[in-house]
Amino acid sequence: MWIYEKKLQYPVRVNKCDPRMAKLLLEQYGGADGELAAALRYLNQRYAIPDKVVGLLTDIGTEEFAHLEMIATMVYKLMKDATLEQLKAAGLDDHYASHDRAPFYQSASGVPWTATYIQAKGDPIADLYEDIAAEEKARATYQWLIDLTDDVDLQDSLKFLREREIVHSLRFREAVEILKEDREQRKIF
Repeated sequence: MWIYEKKLQYPVRVNKCDPRMAKLLLEQYGGADGELAAALRYLNQRYAIPDKVVGLLTDIGTEEFAHLEMIATMVYKLMKDATLEQLKAAGLDDHYASHDRAPFYQSASGVPWTATYIQAKGDPIADLYEDIAAEEKARATYQWLIDLTDDVDLQDSLKFLREREIVHSLRFREAVEILKEDREQRKIF
């Protein structure tokens, strides 16, 4: 089903140790609108969606796992050389106590990831609108993360992820139109 290349979808470079930024990036790792929730949402929804767009959910869901890998790499690189004092100053001492410097599926506020983040109504159009909203929220979060760092290399990787969210939103919008047209032709509501 997948071909895994042992390289990231887009290069991740970090110029300096920055545990504060690592903590903020956890929002896209294990937050409600982060990459894990998106990947699992789309790969789950594909079972109740017409064949015309099931491939789209599979492709985007799989790509979201690649984004998750990029975020984990960023978090790790930003924290790997941090001293305990730096981790404490960034508010990561509780994270360190449980996970050392390893990424953990939680939000920037420390709320653990939960399956309640995954929405699946079973109505293809309702689910696709949920997906559009999820992509737009992720796009906004990436922009805010870009604004919160002065590391130009990190900004570059975050800009790549922000742009992919825009593309995903557009593809989901196209899928809504395809399904609406199909419903109209078949008079199904």
